[in-house]
Amino acid sequence: MSWGTELWDQFDNLDKHTQWGIDFLERYAKFVKERLDIEQNYAKQLRNLVKKYCPKRSKDEEPRFTSCLSFYSVLNELNDYAGQREVVAEEMAHRVYGELMRYGQDLKSERKHHLQEGRKAQQYLDHCWKQMDNSKRKFERECKEAEKSQITFERLDNDINATKSEVEKAKAQFYLRTHMADESKNEYAAQLQNFNAEQWKHFNTAIPHIFKNLQDMDERRTVKLGETYRSFAEAERRVIPIISKCLEGMVSAAKSVDERRDSGIVVESFKSGFDPPGDFPFEDFSQNLSRTGSDGTITNTPKGDRDKDGAPGQRPDLKQHPMSRTKNKLWLFGKKPKAPSLEDFSHLPPEQRRKRLQQRIDELNKELQKEMDQRDALNKMKDVYEKNPQMGDPSSLQPKISETICNMEKLRSEIHKNETWLSEVEGKQSSRGDRRHSADNHHHAPQGRESPEGSYTDDTSQEHHTPHHRPKSPPSAHPHLHPDPHEFDDEFDDDDPLPVIGHCKALYSFDGQNEGTLVMAEDEVLYIIEEDKGDGWTRARKQSGEEGYVPTSYVDITMEKNSKGS
Repeated sequence: MSWGTELWDQFDNLDKHTQWGIDFLERYAKFVKERLDIEQNYAKQLRNLVKKYCPKRSKDEEPRFTSCLSFYSVLNELNDYAGQREVVAEEMAHRVYGELMRYGQDLKSERKHHLQEGRKAQQYLDHCWKQMDNSKRKFERECKEAEKSQITFERLDNDINATKSEVEKAKAQFYLRTHMADESKNEYAAQLQNFNAEQWKHFNTAIPHIFKNLQDMDERRTVKLGETYRSFAEAERRVIPIISKCLEGMVSAAKSVDERRDSGIVVESFKSGFDPPGDFPFEDFSQNLSRTGSDGTITNTPKGDRDKDGAPGQRPDLKQHPMSRTKNKLWLFGKKPKAPSLEDFSHLPPEQRRKRLQQRIDELNKELQKEMDQRDALNKMKDVYEKNPQMGDPSSLQPKISETICNMEKLRSEIHKNETWLSEVEGKQSSRGDRRHSADNHHHAPQGRESPEGSYTDDTSQEHHTPHHRPKSPPSAHPHLHPDPHEFDDEFDDDDPLPVIGHCKALYSFDGQNEGTLVMAEDEVLYIIEEDKGDGWTRARKQSGEEGYVPTSYVDITMEKNSKGS
């Protein structure tokens, strides 16, 4: 239906309606603004929540429990979810709120223009009506004056006492007024015809055209509202697939929680590596007493039993009992007492000492490489100065070069000293490995479990004696891996079980046919107990406890920082 034909006389109501339409559009824009503010605040609060509960330390220092790792995965997915809420807010701000505000300004300008045209048309019609009305009033006045002059003329013409000049004057006045009345009549007729024409044009052409423009504007506003409603919903729909992936990631993280693996990590993290204490022997202090049969039954002990316990006058040698030698190392209800820190780390168990020495050597090598790079750079700069004296004085670099060379010599000396200590430790560990072959059979490790190299105990009979051989490698790689098998070490009683220092995932399967190697399947997860020393082999432990060497290039290794020994 057309506003121009049906609402030709409702200009004021259409004015109010179009203003209401713009107000409604601005109200909806305000609603969208508040909604996107809610989305932005929600996303911000989610990100703050994730930041609050994310680990403050590096990932290497975090617990390796699957429950912790799964929780961190949930936090990552929640952070991505917050990002999608931000995307929703951005879409609403750009495609809905921004579009509504721009369109609202255009509507206001267009409405103002159409209403001004309508008012101008109405004002012109009012002007035409006034002109017509004025001509009508003039015609009416002239007719009345003409009637008066006619009455005067007729009265004088019939009066016998009136002079001829008076009659002629009245007659001239009557003709004049009649002529003026005729002219007013013609003017009134012309103005009336003009007004009727303008009024028809106003209500049949001008106003319908203006009202049609207003109708088109209002309908476009309605269509724009429908489009923004759709955009409002589409902004949410676009992120649903990604949000679904975030939720699926949370579910996957929940499924990856493995209580048995967490229990195994607890065992690997806190096991001491020592055997439970054995029974204390009975110490008979009454063997030197001479008793009669009636005094008691102590002297009735068979001679053979007395000989078994010890000769008269002798006490059992507690130093020979394993428990007496290890009782000071059973820190069951407290922390291990800290020994004073020494430069060569001799206060540490052999395996820990080896790791610390290797770590120090690596750090010294890095510092030495930096000094060498600095020396080369200074020498190049000196050559440039010698070839181009205008760029600088070559002699000014000599003190710095000398200082760098001095630092290099100091570092080389430190490296040599630490390498000597490292060779000593590794030689002793190899010697201990050979001694394990000759240990008592009843002190072997449990079936299927190999003892970590260099287990920490005071009594050699308390060690696990499963033989362990390193896989073959080039002789030049690690000459200390083949020590003298007859070498014995006085510090043999200070070994600790090899701690777990990381974990790895097998990239390929390995058959482990050589002695000392470990069979592994593809994607199998192993514990790292000894790093690659440069020969291409890494020592690992299965979850079942089996230990051995695997090729370093066959596994993806993740080391644990500040890992503690068992």
